[in-house]
Amino acid sequence: MGSSEMCRDLAGEVEKLLKTSNSYLRKKAALCAVHVIRKVPELMEMFLPATKNLLNEKNHGVLHTSVVLLTEMCERSPDMLAHFRKLVPQLVRILKNLIMSGYSPEHDVSGISDPFLQVRILRLLRILGRNDDDSSEAMNDILAQVATNTETSKNVGNAILYETVLTIMDIKSESGLRVLAINILGRFLLNNDKNIRYVALTSLLKTVQTDHNAVQRHRSTIVDCLKDLDVSIKRRAMELSFALVNGNNIRGMMKELLYFLDSCEPEFKADCASGIFLAAEKYAPSKRWHIDTIMRVLTTAGSYVRDDAVPNLIQLITNSVEMHAYTVQRLYKAILGDYSQQPLVQVAAWCIGEYGDLLVSGQCEEEEPIQVTEDEVLDILESVLISNMSTSVTRGYALTAIMKLSTRFTCTVNRIKKVVSIYGSSIDVELQQRAVEYNALFKKYDHMSVKCIFLKSALCSPQTFQLQLLSPSSSIVPAFNTGTITQVIKVLNPQKQQLRMRIKLTYNHKGSAMQDLAEVNNFPPQSWQ
Repeated sequence: MGSSEMCRDLAGEVEKLLKTSNSYLRKKAALCAVHVIRKVPELMEMFLPATKNLLNEKNHGVLHTSVVLLTEMCERSPDMLAHFRKLVPQLVRILKNLIMSGYSPEHDVSGISDPFLQVRILRLLRILGRNDDDSSEAMNDILAQVATNTETSKNVGNAILYETVLTIMDIKSESGLRVLAINILGRFLLNNDKNIRYVALTSLLKTVQTDHNAVQRHRSTIVDCLKDLDVSIKRRAMELSFALVNGNNIRGMMKELLYFLDSCEPEFKADCASGIFLAAEKYAPSKRWHIDTIMRVLTTAGSYVRDDAVPNLIQLITNSVEMHAYTVQRLYKAILGDYSQQPLVQVAAWCIGEYGDLLVSGQCEEEEPIQVTEDEVLDILESVLISNMSTSVTRGYALTAIMKLSTRFTCTVNRIKKVVSIYGSSIDVELQQRAVEYNALFKKYDHMSVKCIFLKSALCSPQTFQLQLLSPSSSIVPAFNTGTITQVIKVLNPQKQQLRMRIKLTYNHKGSAMQDLAEVNNFPPQSWQ
């Protein structure tokens, strides 16, 4: 309650009382000195001489408040921290006496001698040993002694063990001692007290980056915490589970996390789905496993995934050329009759638009192919367009997919044109704009579509037109227009038909597959006149 002005005026009196022979007054004076330092930090040095003999006290009350005073001074001043490091052996001795002392009814709490003082000393040792090799080495033995001899049947002992663990993990302790601390936290996870389980998970989460292998030993216990009824414990267990994922355990951990995603509350689904996406991207053992995992997430919690999930999955599928047929078949089956998971439907619509020809042809080596007709593919896309569950974005994906199929399907082009023209008058402005633009494309380039119908097999042989592409001059595209690639085309055109050519150029740029489409209309006249 004292103001900074009052603290300045009375600091001298407080300093004198710290040296009095009355232990009760010294205890109160130490607490008052803590308040003075918090209000007026520059008065800290005034109390330095009085602290020399405070740790020699036998009265536990004075010892307790003295440790609080030293802790406050060390936290506020690096100079004080360096000065008080010489007290580490004395603090170690006091702590050892507390552990080894017999029963004392005045200080005993549940069979432990003055646990409040033990906790205070452990906190001060943690501050003094941080980033200091000598101080850390001096307290290693006593910390090991506390960790192994403290009774864990009561919460009093657990409180001391928790402070011991925090101290071990914060100082430059030996590796064996750190493993011992993590094992204590592992035992905490089996405790019936929810608070103890929560602080154990939080502490393990802080140490997992520096002691990953030691924490891995408790992976099964951590995963079991995902089934806890307490939402706070569930969240910490989920975060720690993702931190434990690596290339060696990715399959097992993803199995557990996917099960958790399927059964957890809605508030967890977005974070869990994002965590699975990141882990799968980093540690996926194969592209098929990666695609299957993300599709499982979209099927289980598609409505909760973040907006970037759809374009990221589309990019993954695009780059996995050998998986196109497998992926489009899996996605087609995944959305049959169920459009509730909108991100899944969006990815499926995009894939069907891009690889619908592979779906219809049944060219899938990864699993048993399904027999799908062009009309059945269009049926499902039209169902997406009219479904009440479809958002405006999803309908846009479906309409674009239908438009793309006009270049991949041969028997349903008129049906596609009809569907696109209908949505030219849609009340959805975005959908209407797309439909109008697609109709314009149909009208502008319809004359370029293939209209040859071969009634006899002999007509299919190249008797009137032959084209031969020779090898290109290079397989690397020069950057920044610094060069060109040439490729000779040999044409045999006895019927003198005007020539046009559509070109699809595929290449890799910074590890990503790219594709460009172009049309050549400027063949020299002598090639067709």
